[in-house]
Amino acid sequence: MTWMRLVAEVADTEAESLSEALMACGALSSAIEPNQPLEGEERFGEPGMPPPALWTHCLVDALLPAEADVHALMKEACALAGLNKCPAYQSDLLADQDWVRLTQSQFDPIPVTRGLWIVPTWHTPPEPDALNIRLDPGQAFGTGSHPTTRLCLTWLMEHPPANLRVLDYGCGSGILAIVAYRLGATDTTGVDLDPVAVETARQNAALNQATLSFFTPEALSPSCASFDVVVANILAAPLMLLAPLLTRYMTPGGHSVLSGILERQAEDVIKAYAPEVQLQVAGLSDGWVCLSGRRR
Repeated sequence: MTWMRLVAEVADTEAESLSEALMACGALSSAIEPNQPLEGEERFGEPGMPPPALWTHCLVDALLPAEADVHALMKEACALAGLNKCPAYQSDLLADQDWVRLTQSQFDPIPVTRGLWIVPTWHTPPEPDALNIRLDPGQAFGTGSHPTTRLCLTWLMEHPPANLRVLDYGCGSGILAIVAYRLGATDTTGVDLDPVAVETARQNAALNQATLSFFTPEALSPSCASFDVVVANILAAPLMLLAPLLTRYMTPGGHSVLSGILERQAEDVIKAYAPEVQLQVAGLSDGWVCLSGRRR
C-alpha cells in the first residue's frame, strides 16, 4: 500500500493545534518535530519547574491515505486550527515497507558493561553466558542505551544486591529492578508516576522471568516499606524534591544510587541529601553523573 506524507513548517504556537486538526481531518498519524532547535539547550520537563516551550520553529509531519486531496485537507485543517493562513508545506508519496522489520533493524543488542547485555526479543544473545536482559524499545524510558541508565546498571553490576531489598523509584521500563532481581535481590519493587510505565515494567519482568512488584507512588508508603538499596534514575530537580521521601525508604546503612543528573547539577543534589546520606560521584558518562552513598 502507498501512503501520502505531508510536512508543514509552522511556529511553535501553531504546531499542536495544526497537528490535532490534521488528525481530525483524516490524517493517520501526526507528529511535531524541531525545525530549528535551540542549540545547546536542554529540553526537560521536571516537577517543580516551569514546563519547557516547544521549539521555536516546528515541522508537523503527517501521514495521509494515498488518495487524499492534500490541498483540500490542509485548507480544512488550517481553518479548524484557527490559522489565519496555511503555512508552507510539501507532500510526497511513500511506498509501502515492512515497517516492523525496518524498525527492528534499528535496535541491536546493547553491551552495557562487561557481562551484561540488553537484548531485543528478535535477537539471539551475542554472549549466551552473560546476564542477558530481554527488553524491546517501547513506551517507557530505560532500554539501556542512555548514559544515565548505563551508569545505574554498571553500579548494580559492581555491587550485586544479593539477598537485599531493592527499590527502583521512577522505574520506567523496569530495567533496573529486573537486573537487581537477576543479581540476587530478594525483594525488588518498582515505582513510577506513569501507569503505562508500571504496566510496561510488569510485562518486561514477566518476559525475564522476574518476580517483581510495580506500583504508582500512592500504593507504596515509606512507613511500611524499607529497602537496602534505593535506585532512582530520574532528573536532578525531582531527585532534590524527593530527597526526604527517598531517604525515608532507606534502611540505616542502606545504599542510595541516583542518576539523571548533569555533571553541573551534582553538587546541588549532594547538598539536598546531606546530612542523611553522604553522596559521592560513582560514575560519569557523556556529561551525566551517577551519585551513590549510604544512609548514616
